[in-house]
Amino acid sequence: MGKDYLEPIHGISLRDYAAMAKKFAEGVDEEPIFRVMGIDRAIWDELNTLWPQRMAEDESFEVAIKYSQYFSDETPHPRLDAVKADVSAEGAANLERVKNDRYFYEELSGAREAAFEYGLDGSQWLLETFGINLADFQSAAMKHGEENFKIDSEQLLEYLEHQRKKKAEYAAKFAAERGGDVADDVEF
Repeated sequence: MGKDYLEPIHGISLRDYAAMAKKFAEGVDEEPIFRVMGIDRAIWDELNTLWPQRMAEDESFEVAIKYSQYFSDETPHPRLDAVKADVSAEGAANLERVKNDRYFYEELSGAREAAFEYGLDGSQWLLETFGINLADFQSAAMKHGEENFKIDSEQLLEYLEHQRKKKAEYAAKFAAERGGDVADDVEF
């Protein structure tokens, strides 16, 4: 019989690990997560090495598929549900807007891409600038992605064009903040 890739590690199941990773993506500090789960930094580091290793070794992809399902599951985790990130009023308002205003979502998608292209952590930039963490932004992305199947192609192209324009605007902003593009001083 083969290796049981779903066997808990230090008493932490794959579902627990995915829920912890999601809390980190939501911007929750590690101390309350570790306290509630009864682990410390050393155990987390080991979990964060061994679970991905199992995902890579599992030729059936069962571990990776289940991890993805658990990470995106909206069902509250029994021990972690009460652990929340500190979100400012502005961040909460921006989150509601990104979920319900498709043009704002497309703007922030373009801005995030531009940030990455200019060597910034686009997800961290969104958190610092708009108070929206990666997990919440990805949740909005999934919502809007599902909507894409319900709208006509003309509307979808309008959204994508808006994103492209906003990406260019933010790219220009990031370039100006950095003193121009890397190749601005190259002459041919």
